[in-house]
Amino acid sequence: MAGFNSKTCVVLLGIFALVGLASGAKFYDLFQPSWATDHFTYEGDVLRLKLDKYSGAGFASKNKYMFGKVTVQIKLVEGDSAGTVTAFYMSSDGPNHNEFDFEFLGNTSGEPYLVQTNVYVNGVGNREQRLNLWFDPTKDFHSYSILWNQRQVVFLVDDTPVRVHSNLEHRGIPYPKDQPMGVYSSIWNADDWATQGGLIKTDWSHAPFVASYQGFDINACQCNDTVAWSDNAKKCSSSAERQFWWDTPAVAELNLHQSHQLLWVRANHMIYNYCTDKSRFPVTPAECEHHRH
Repeated sequence: MAGFNSKTCVVLLGIFALVGLASGAKFYDLFQPSWATDHFTYEGDVLRLKLDKYSGAGFASKNKYMFGKVTVQIKLVEGDSAGTVTAFYMSSDGPNHNEFDFEFLGNTSGEPYLVQTNVYVNGVGNREQRLNLWFDPTKDFHSYSILWNQRQVVFLVDDTPVRVHSNLEHRGIPYPKDQPMGVYSSIWNADDWATQGGLIKTDWSHAPFVASYQGFDINACQCNDTVAWSDNAKKCSSSAERQFWWDTPAVAELNLHQSHQLLWVRANHMIYNYCTDKSRFPVTPAECEHHRH
């Protein structure tokens, strides 16, 4: 990005969002293939990743970010997708990394896709929630977003919140707010666990399995990962001199409509919540005691 000091964070103003274009940026504006480039195909603005018995495929953002919103539109694998996983996630580096996951778990023909979300903080995950969707995600493109600020992490499907992970540092619970994160997506074979706990395996006679992408958008604070984490966090946080949109009251917490949407999703579409899994967690995880959602 010419004209910027490489040792500072810069705000991506989200030009496409500002002018009201929902399609977002082109793939190569923001991302690059990270493995199996021969499993990528392009049809206009649509990127397709394929999984076959030889390989899956994945891509990564060219930069890392701290706070903001990332979105991609995905049309998931049609037909028998059992054993496959398509993922869209943010992650930092290292053993004590932070990570926010969307994982779309394939299924046999006619059965619904399951969406698993997870949050890692300082290298610790095991915060899975699973839900089914209120539409068929294989028939058309739908938007999947992660909103991240110092108050909350919100997972959204077509702008409907499906999960909130709140900052509970005042309760002594760590919150991911000090590590720049890349944005990633991939498709791979996970038939040891993805479909009915691994009971149903991938049927390679139905390969290749294809996930399609468009509408790439990152409206976030871009960071240089050679800079100290504390400096990145400082430059990407609002101060008396500047106010970033992700720190404004409008996105500090869900509004009333969004809260109702989240309650509807939880009541009608959530099928697993780690917070209520006594077999895994005889003692309820600390954040579950305090999260309102």
